[in-house]
Amino acid sequence: MNGRVGEMLVILLVVLILFGAGKLPQVMRDLGKGVRAFREGMNDQSNNNNNDTNNKD
Repeated sequence: MNGRVGEMLVILLVVLILFGAGKLPQVMRDLGKGVRAFREGMNDQSNNNNNDTNNKD
């Protein structure tokens, strides 16, 4: 677990250097929106596959 904490700190430091402290909240917000959209897309695709399977019967 300590390795993961260290990795996260390094990633956070790199992001902070690249984007600066002022833009960091916006970057994290956009990242969260992207992850949420990806998950919703995966769920929609899964639901569509289930509907297609049910329609074939």
